[in-house]
Amino acid sequence: MKTVNVSLVGVGGQGIILTADILAKTAALAGLDVKKSEIHGMAQRGGSVTSQVRFGSSVASPIIQEGTADILVSFDKVEALRNSGILSKGGTALVNDLYLVPVTVSSGQQKNPEDLDGRVKKSFKKLVLIDAMKIATEGAGNARTMNMVLAGALSTLCPFKEETWLKAMAEMLSGPKAKLLEVNKKAFALGRAATEV
Repeated sequence: MKTVNVSLVGVGGQGIILTADILAKTAALAGLDVKKSEIHGMAQRGGSVTSQVRFGSSVASPIIQEGTADILVSFDKVEALRNSGILSKGGTALVNDLYLVPVTVSSGQQKNPEDLDGRVKKSFKKLVLIDAMKIATEGAGNARTMNMVLAGALSTLCPFKEETWLKAMAEMLSGPKAKLLEVNKKAFALGRAATEV
């Protein structure tokens, strides 16, 4: 199997690393070679975070080169635009329909970006836009499961069975985190349902 490149981007505190860990675990459970890398901007909440996952028959490097990602998963619209260059020509952008006001805007150093929706739609030929926060809050009843809504949406773009994803989730959310498994599974199912064709 050829190597598939998935770049996950957003800001600290959104659950990007856990989402990437679950994707990597799913690929490993499916018997594939997996490499993963993380780049943290500012470690505290609000700084940019990128996690890259590569899986296939044989993966040499964990780093995705500019213009070679098959899937860009962005946890908000500004980060989607900031990271648009990583996506390959035929790649798919999975974007959370969310605008987090950057510190540079809230502090008055920069203006709010204009026509963000239009720019996102123009930047990506293959775009899956999902209101993960709304689905997490209203559907799963927990805003903190937004990342699992995005994981569910991502699962429709990856070549793995749903049960493999759920097994990976159960392994990642074990021990003290086990109590979070059911609500996260619900959020995952809602994200998957929202993007399945």
